[in-house]
Amino acid sequence: MTEKKPNVILVFGDQWRAQALGYAGDPNVQTPHLDGLAAESLNFRNAVSGCPVCCPARASLLTGQSPLEHRVIVNDVPLSDCATSIAQAFAAGGYDTAYIGKWHVDGQGRSNYIPPERRQGFDYWKVLECTHDYNNSFYYAGDSNEKLRWEGYDAIEQTRDAQAYLRDRSGEDPFLMVLSWGPPHDPYQTAPQAYRDLYDPAALQLRPNVPSTFSDTARDWLAGYYAHCTALDACAGDLLQTLDEEGLADDTIFVFFSDHGDMVGSHGMNNKQKPWDESVRVPFLLRYPAAFGRAGRTLEAPIDIPDIMPSVLGLCGLEVPETVQGHDFSGYIHGGEDPSDGVAFLQCPHPFGQWWPGAGGRSFRGLRTERYTYVRSLEGPWLLYDNGADPYQQNNVLGEPQYDAAWRELEAMLQAQLASRGDEFLPGPAYLERWGYPVGARGTVAYTN
Repeated sequence: MTEKKPNVILVFGDQWRAQALGYAGDPNVQTPHLDGLAAESLNFRNAVSGCPVCCPARASLLTGQSPLEHRVIVNDVPLSDCATSIAQAFAAGGYDTAYIGKWHVDGQGRSNYIPPERRQGFDYWKVLECTHDYNNSFYYAGDSNEKLRWEGYDAIEQTRDAQAYLRDRSGEDPFLMVLSWGPPHDPYQTAPQAYRDLYDPAALQLRPNVPSTFSDTARDWLAGYYAHCTALDACAGDLLQTLDEEGLADDTIFVFFSDHGDMVGSHGMNNKQKPWDESVRVPFLLRYPAAFGRAGRTLEAPIDIPDIMPSVLGLCGLEVPETVQGHDFSGYIHGGEDPSDGVAFLQCPHPFGQWWPGAGGRSFRGLRTERYTYVRSLEGPWLLYDNGADPYQQNNVLGEPQYDAAWRELEAMLQAQLASRGDEFLPGPAYLERWGYPVGARGTVAYTN
């Protein structure tokens, strides 16, 4: 008799930085359910989003590829079907597949119907390409092109649908379910009032890297941002409770993460696509009680978004497609070697949106290790932080004599990464021309609603 494979649930918020959780040490945010999950999970405390922006990260999640391979280097361009997707790989292994929430890799308009052939192999389907109007949010269900509306705050209703999926399942086949929430991405002040009431901007403790001239704005942003986080924490708690009630928890690999972080005032910046930790680092919790029990532990390896697909396939004993570039961390999770050698590769092939060149944006490549962050722009070496001595990245030590040896070693490591990836590190417009992406003055591809 063939042993039943574990179920897999991937749950992620949009723009939820690693620092904004109680278990990560944030003194402000209330996330009791995720704190409880962390106590039962493998906590990858150095997890990153190597290309920290929406569509590139999501395409990497679905394909296990880097942005320069799947070619989604800016928002609102279509992901091709050239790679074997995560849903196709799990379906080939006998899994049912489901996707609920925000998609944002179709590139054919943010409110338009996405036909089955552009769903990367997902079967159960309640999805909209993209919206940030969380209280007036729409979706398409199954193969119908009728636009439907989530009642109230969409993340709550999407979670309710995920709970119903778990309760209503019939048959013995395992499943892969992806639940993709739009918050805590701005607009920040749109969480349900009960959650907004929990946060007084004046009472918030700011990170030391928020400039004093920016503190009032950052406090206002953070109050709303944290409200979204707490609302999503409650959603996570409800979903975890349903897993317990349905007797599914022990045999389910449950992963909580984010597509990228959010500066939310740190260094006087907002949003993402930047090489600082608030943008790059993401939460990453993996719970699988049948294999690892419920005693949480911390792992140091810098797992990245393209690594999720091969790692969960590996944990399920399924074949990793040849098109995948990410590392399979399943052996490491079981006590083996770190396949990344402790190095995360950072990249911004083309700055756009809030990070366009006119607003200080730069194309970059870089590395993040346990101790250092090192980044090059097209003009040359740009940033070097000693994250151990300077955890808020307030002192760029590039050029300081005592860090010369470290810089040389990191530069050699970066060049090796570029060579192994075939990354030419070209200016962004070269890639746009190569792949035919028309952009506006801010480097952004036009989209229609």
